[in-house]
Amino acid sequence: MRKINSSLPSKILNEFDRFLKIVSSTAEKPTIATPKSSETDVILQPDDKLNVQGLMRINHTGEVCAQALYYGQALFAKDRQTYRHLIKAADDEHNHLYWCQERLDDLHTHTSWLNPLWYLGSFTLGATAALFGDKISYGFVIEVEKQVEDHLQEHIEQIPEEDHKTHAILAQMKIDEIRHGQDAKDAGGIDLPLPVKKIMTTMSQFMKFLVYRI
Repeated sequence: MRKINSSLPSKILNEFDRFLKIVSSTAEKPTIATPKSSETDVILQPDDKLNVQGLMRINHTGEVCAQALYYGQALFAKDRQTYRHLIKAADDEHNHLYWCQERLDDLHTHTSWLNPLWYLGSFTLGATAALFGDKISYGFVIEVEKQVEDHLQEHIEQIPEEDHKTHAILAQMKIDEIRHGQDAKDAGGIDLPLPVKKIMTTMSQFMKFLVYRI
């Protein structure tokens, strides 16, 4: 079992500090550099640029939510190995967050103004899931990564082929998300009940609708 090395109030303060850093306008440097394409970046048509801006804003918020979920789960993880697994996945998602923010900067647009709310909601969901045990917690990882993989594929199909920079980022993100889901399954994650999956899908669709615009 994981030993408690610090008090709960201390952990909550640490998580609040992490929250402020993640939802700030400038993400910390990643451990892996932004994926690059060998092709020269192009100037997008106005309508295409507007659409890519919205899609990348969704992907950025998705990474905010993923980190919040994993840190919430890690806070109440029952086992040290589970804790380390979740922290490692959150670190990978931070790389994705930086890549998305960098692309949004390239496209001269903002991240979602609602990110603090999405973070708090996802953190609460993760912490609640962890209270039901590590298998349930891993089950949330599996379902989240599956949904992220699906919407990444949708975005890849919508983004103009000539936008090589965005495609390079999303392709690597998709590879990483598939790996996260498989790792959670290998660690003993269980399939969540269908009603829970439907609720998560509905929440995701609502988030994407708002973030694309705000």
